[in-house]
Amino acid sequence: VYPGRCIHSLSVLTDLSVSVISPSRLTGNEPLSILPLNSLPEENVGRAHYKLCDRLKLEKKQRRMCRRDPGVAETLREAITMSALECQYQFRFERWNCTLEGRHRANILKRGFKETAFLYAISSAGLTHAMAKACSAGRMERCTCDEAPDLENRKAWQWGGCGDNLKYANKFVKDFLGKRSNKDLRARVDMHNTNVGMKVIKAGVETTCKCHGVSGSCTVQTCWRQLLPFHEIGKQLKQRYETSVKVGSSTNEATGEAEISTGRSQQPQPQPLPGLNDQIPRTMDLLHIEDSPSFCRPSKYSSGTAARKCYKDKNCDAICCGRGHNTQSREVTRPCQCQVRWCCYVECKQCTQREEVYTCKG
Repeated sequence: VYPGRCIHSLSVLTDLSVSVISPSRLTGNEPLSILPLNSLPEENVGRAHYKLCDRLKLEKKQRRMCRRDPGVAETLREAITMSALECQYQFRFERWNCTLEGRHRANILKRGFKETAFLYAISSAGLTHAMAKACSAGRMERCTCDEAPDLENRKAWQWGGCGDNLKYANKFVKDFLGKRSNKDLRARVDMHNTNVGMKVIKAGVETTCKCHGVSGSCTVQTCWRQLLPFHEIGKQLKQRYETSVKVGSSTNEATGEAEISTGRSQQPQPQPLPGLNDQIPRTMDLLHIEDSPSFCRPSKYSSGTAARKCYKDKNCDAICCGRGHNTQSREVTRPCQCQVRWCCYVECKQCTQREEVYTCKG
């Protein structure tokens, strides 16, 4: 087990009121948006962000960075919630449903599972995404819109949009997380997975332009750079979780130095890659160092899948681990036959129907 401390982004992601976000309430339609500002008490508003910074489990340097800009604390809280929601959404049909409560969270983070890799990546991606958006929204004192000096054909564009400031966000996140020891495999794998989250954000930057001119002639364009919606980032990281590469450490008999060996998780023995010489492979894959538990039964890593809701023809067999499922019938009332009425309201009827609910047997 890696003796070092978890990086800040995971600690923050999992320690600030995440337990109020229930996976059973996620539908996939939730707006993963900026949390409301001024949600703290109005008194002493100039120092209100100090209290939030103190509530987070930050190191000395991180707390100083949090306190020096009032917008940082709110951005950290947004990143926490956004990352937790997205993790739970992406794993809503899996045995491990991104449980972040109590001892399960702490025990997952002590190991080198695929799930640990995803948590490192989604948390660093969430922090990067939230910071870039906060800059362009004018919520930070130390950054503003992205000026995009490297846009192609800049002479043909008149810069006027407010782009997401990824350059500042990347610098902030790297400074905030700091440099960690790379003397052991676990530390290097954790840092690699953290960087993957940031790289996925960078790879998804899009340039958006709007035309200006007589009759849409587009004589002048206003262009700005935008990040992909965080749902898309979560989807891409989930795909990388599915293809995560297992790595191990071995000793080169010729040199006596440690080397990294890699292999896909379904292979029994990782195959050594020549010439890596104690370096993590340069890849956008997530990396893990040990196989995950089944998550079927209660353990120190999860509460198991007993009583978990499943979908009969979709995932009951997989989630219930072959134990079978219970079927319950219930009546539900939902709005239906909705119509827009002049001027400004929607009128719906209430329809009652019977539906079946499937839950895993214990």
